[in-house]
Amino acid sequence: MNGKRNLVVLRFLKTVLVVFFAFLYSCSPVKFVPEDKYLLNDVDVQIDNPDINKEEVKSYVRQKENYRILGFAKFHLWLYNLSSKEKENGWLKRIGEAPQIYDQGLTFQSVGQIEQYLDNEGYFKAVIEPEVKFKEQKQKANVLYRIKTGEQYTIRKINYHIADSVLRTMFFNDSTRFFINPGKPFEYDLLEKQRKNIVELYRNNGFYYFSNDDVYYLADSSRLENEVELDLYIGLPEDSTSTSKKYEPYYLNKFYISVIAGTTPVLAQQFGLTKFSDTLRWDNFTLYRNNEIKYRPELFKELMHMGSGDLYQLSDAEKTFEAFNRLRQFRFIDIQFGEPSEENDSNLLNSYIRLAPMSKQAVSFELEGTNSSGNLGVAGNVIYTHRNLFKGAEVFQVNFKGAVERQQRLVNNVAEYFNTREFGVETKLTFPKLIGPDIGNLFAEFLPKTAIKLGYNFQRRPEYTRTISNIKFGYNWMTSPYVRHNWNLMDFNMVNLYQFDPEFINIIRDLYIKSSFTDHLIFAMNYSLIYNTQELNSYKTYKYMRFNIESAGNTMYLLSSILNRSKVQVVDSLGLGQTEFYRFLNTRFAQYLKTDLEFRYGYIIDDYNAVVGRAFVGVGFPYGNFDVLPFEKKYFTGGANGIRAWQVRSLGPGTYEAPENAYPNQSSDIKLEANIEYRFHLISFLDGALFLDAGNIWAINEKDNRPGAQFKFGQFYKQIALGTGTGFRLDFNYFIFRLDLGVKLRDPAQEEGNGWVVGYRKYTSDDFNISFAIGYPF
Repeated sequence: MNGKRNLVVLRFLKTVLVVFFAFLYSCSPVKFVPEDKYLLNDVDVQIDNPDINKEEVKSYVRQKENYRILGFAKFHLWLYNLSSKEKENGWLKRIGEAPQIYDQGLTFQSVGQIEQYLDNEGYFKAVIEPEVKFKEQKQKANVLYRIKTGEQYTIRKINYHIADSVLRTMFFNDSTRFFINPGKPFEYDLLEKQRKNIVELYRNNGFYYFSNDDVYYLADSSRLENEVELDLYIGLPEDSTSTSKKYEPYYLNKFYISVIAGTTPVLAQQFGLTKFSDTLRWDNFTLYRNNEIKYRPELFKELMHMGSGDLYQLSDAEKTFEAFNRLRQFRFIDIQFGEPSEENDSNLLNSYIRLAPMSKQAVSFELEGTNSSGNLGVAGNVIYTHRNLFKGAEVFQVNFKGAVERQQRLVNNVAEYFNTREFGVETKLTFPKLIGPDIGNLFAEFLPKTAIKLGYNFQRRPEYTRTISNIKFGYNWMTSPYVRHNWNLMDFNMVNLYQFDPEFINIIRDLYIKSSFTDHLIFAMNYSLIYNTQELNSYKTYKYMRFNIESAGNTMYLLSSILNRSKVQVVDSLGLGQTEFYRFLNTRFAQYLKTDLEFRYGYIIDDYNAVVGRAFVGVGFPYGNFDVLPFEKKYFTGGANGIRAWQVRSLGPGTYEAPENAYPNQSSDIKLEANIEYRFHLISFLDGALFLDAGNIWAINEKDNRPGAQFKFGQFYKQIALGTGTGFRLDFNYFIFRLDLGVKLRDPAQEEGNGWVVGYRKYTSDDFNISFAIGYPF
């Protein structure tokens, strides 16, 4: 049944591709180009200097050819040309791209833009020669910009002009601010970098009014060959009539914090105290608030990185803003400074902090599609949120969840469908501080949070029924806008399994992995480091890295040994044999060490094309009280988020091949995986992709008696599975629906041809896999 479905889909896709390429080459690309004009067919840049980035230069070209996908096809121009000339605003015109008509004026503008760029890089004698080749018969034009940069100018001498002795001393005492020195290339970016750091130097030392306008350069390149004499001015000249007060350090005086619910806040002085029902004062702080949302003063004491009497520092103001922002309590945050009106001659600053909180309580209902390794389903959530439970910005959440997922397995080569059901409840309480031993202000700058979770989950699967009770206590914090840390001191899970399918029991009866499917308890500690430069709604090149490490059972095993507790010998819940182990709460506890690393890189070519790569390596090592990893901690691959030419959990470990009538349930202790995907935009909400996947899983324990499952250094690379394919993505903004067709290139379980399919045997329907999923694979 599954094979027939794959064949039907393959024939349909083949027909679509034939029709697609037939249309692609049947329509004239100059259909909408006037007879006396030319289609801009190709734009390129030729540079004689390897130190200049060619792609960066091309970004200054004012007119480019029509977008391409797959590196050659001007698909969107082709769509536009399919439209009728009679319809000015037809559907095909809206989703396509109009032809780029060659414009000589834009070519000259491009020359000027490139010249300006090269001047900023210090190449003042660069020559840019545009070469335009017209193809009269095809009505096309190719533009080539030939660039000879000449020699780069360098800085021969720097003359410093600093208006104030205090500013001078401060500047020369901070050598880290020197990005430009004699002998360095004369580059605009370096000058701007030094200007920015000079301003930060003074703004972080009390000079509140110091700005970019107070730092400027004059460069003289007329007297020297390929060299520049540079004058750097810091502050106003001595004969300026402007006040010198701005070059004095300022100190923080009083703080006014206004918290207004339900409206955009303004300064307290502007609307009077009648807008507030409560006013609190401590030290030089004044807090204005009302009855709708009350925050305790202690919260603001913990968030503030500024204090009365402190020297004004821009970095402290930025840290305070980030602290309020990371709290995720306010939809509007504004921090401003001003001199006290009653003390005009002083060098004091008052701080005005305006905050508009989000709603204190909320109930939300969610209906969502689910994707568990490629199996689609539907889930519903009812979520209650309280954002200020104890008046200290504590967030309390209760989530009731129900889900149904439709899955498929083959029994005697006949497809059998079933529903996996899941019900659960989870409560979470988050505190905007560390709860535990007093460690001073070690993490204060990063606003750590403490999270406590309680949960219960019921899952009914075709092989068994499982319940999971969970208690989690941990911390999370950010050390930069891109780096997040999660550290769970306690991750407690009680897992009970029952109502086993007899066929499933027969399949695993003689396998070492049978112990993974017994009742067990996990008492773990884990840590995650996440680095992510990807921004929402931003089409920029990004990096993502996640490192995880988890240890379980060591404390319990040590206590059991110290207390001289006796091991228990019982028949396991599957009736598969007797074992000896320590117990806690009358349940065997797992003992293991597990770590994995994932890295992604998304290279954005242009608005229509991107290449995303991913690499993953993970190892889990069981020992002591539990010589096999619990099932939910094992690695697996295949499916919509793995190697897509295989069904989920049907690949590996190693060269092992499960019995034909077995439900795909392969998992193990080691995982290596790499993926690369080329993504391109087609029309409206439809995108396309081409991908290549590689990897496998292996057993680390020699007791694993599945043939070919063991990881061996001299052989594992010969057991790498390879798959390729293509797919479509329907991007509806709120979610992405994905269809992928994977094709096997190399199957480790195949003995002939060293696993290679291509060139060694004919393809069958089993060599193709269709995956439906929600969201990108990585």
